[in-house]
Amino acid sequence: DTACKNRPLDLVFVVDSSRSVRPEEFEKVKIFLSKMIDTLDVGERTTRVAVMNYASTVKVEFPLRTYFDKASMKEAISHIEPLSAGTMTGLAIQTAMDEVFTEEMGTRSANFNIPKVVIVVTDGRPQDQVRDVAASARTAGIEIYAVGVDRADMQSLRIMASEPLDEHVFYVETYGVIEKLTSKFRETFCAVNVCALGTHDCEQVCVSNSGSYLCDCYEGYILNPDKRTCSAADMCAPGRHECEQVCVSNNSSYVCECYEGYTLNPDKKTCSAMDTCAPGRHDCAQVCLGNDGSYICGCYEGYTLNPDKKTCSAVDMCAPGRHDCEQVCVRNDVFYTCDCYQGYTLNPDEKTCSRAITSSLITTEESCKCEAIAVLQDSVTSRLEALSTK
Repeated sequence: DTACKNRPLDLVFVVDSSRSVRPEEFEKVKIFLSKMIDTLDVGERTTRVAVMNYASTVKVEFPLRTYFDKASMKEAISHIEPLSAGTMTGLAIQTAMDEVFTEEMGTRSANFNIPKVVIVVTDGRPQDQVRDVAASARTAGIEIYAVGVDRADMQSLRIMASEPLDEHVFYVETYGVIEKLTSKFRETFCAVNVCALGTHDCEQVCVSNSGSYLCDCYEGYILNPDKRTCSAADMCAPGRHECEQVCVSNNSSYVCECYEGYTLNPDKKTCSAMDTCAPGRHDCAQVCLGNDGSYICGCYEGYTLNPDKKTCSAVDMCAPGRHDCEQVCVRNDVFYTCDCYQGYTLNPDEKTCSRAITSSLITTEESCKCEAIAVLQDSVTSRLEALSTK
């Protein structure tokens, strides 16, 4: 059983429940349908099954979109009741085309390339024209299998069935042995699963492929050139990851990281520049200067950065070359003022100096003394001139 798995199908059973099919015989048909379902790989993505019941009228018991598990299908089949009356096989096939093989009712799009299959089960001769309807169905890509029981008209079966006829037309003597066809259909729909036989030489994963197989690898591994063995893939190789900045291999997977100065975003893939100068994120003593996701330290005016590139020391503002005073620099904490030598005065620019201008200021008392001395000097001079004449 594990070595055989039917290919995916959109499969419709069209079952005759006319008056000629006795109730106990119809029960045998229902058992046949249930056993057929047991052999199929039923599921939404594998084989979908619909059941139609016909006589003079046609009833879609359930379409392809209704059930995707065997238990539900078999339960629904157990409740089907015969319709009695005539055998309108052509009408049943036309209804299958019009009402069942549509995407609205669960048939998959042609893009999926899923075979459309009809299995008609009847014990009589069609009471309507089946040739043209069956031809239209086959032209539309529907593969028809015709199963005749007891009094079934073999010519009609051959008219409705697909080619080659020896593979699409079946006959059994009674409904009591119709179950024999189960194994026949199982072989017809079977695709050998070589991977299940255990005869492959794939190291990790075996993929069945139309009677053969291909090797594949688990996620995070790549197939080696020998097409059998696998090697761990470098998940951080270009094109294999989604990290914006840094990819770090982690066994057969990877994690994303960011460059220094960036932080990983909530998507775990992209990065954002962080404020490296935010409080607590740097070790600068005075000034932090952001620099493209990183930072450098600086100092206030009057301080210089120490060799550790973090702390600062006060500078001597009056050191040669650090001030613009013409004569004297006077340091004041981290600043300075200018002054001049004795005999000079500071100009308005507060940097240069000019020589000071001195003046004698004589008081009134000193002026009177000077006049008295002058009068005395004149008197003495006159006396000396008189004596000289004598």
